[in-house]
Amino acid sequence: MLNHYLPVLIFLLVALVVGVTSLLMGSSLGPHRPDSEKLSPYECGFEAFEDARMKFDVRYYLVAILFILFDLEIAFLFPWAVVFDQIGMTGFLAMMLFLAILVVGFIYEWKKGALEWE
Repeated sequence: MLNHYLPVLIFLLVALVVGVTSLLMGSSLGPHRPDSEKLSPYECGFEAFEDARMKFDVRYYLVAILFILFDLEIAFLFPWAVVFDQIGMTGFLAMMLFLAILVVGFIYEWKKGALEWE
C-alpha cells in the first residue's frame, strides 16, 4: 500500500532539493547591490508617502473586476469550443446569450467611463 506513495515522496524530495538549491545559488552567486530605490516600498504605481489607510482610487478595483469577468468568459469559452460539435444549436444559443450579456455589460462600463484612465 505504501509503495504507491513512493513516487510522490520522491517527487516531493526532488522538488525540495531543486527549490533549496536554486535559492541558495541565487543568494550566493547573484549580484547584491542594494540602493535606496530598490529598498523603498512600492505598490500599485504609487510611492509610499502616507499612511497605509489613505484614500485609494476605485478604478483599480473596477479594472480588476473587469479583468476577472473577461478572464472567466475565456474560461467558459474553451470547454464550449471543445464540445461544440456535440452540443448542437441549444449550446450555441446559450453561449451567444452569455456573450451578449457580457457585451452589454462591457458597453455599459465603457459608456460610464470606467475604462478611461487619467
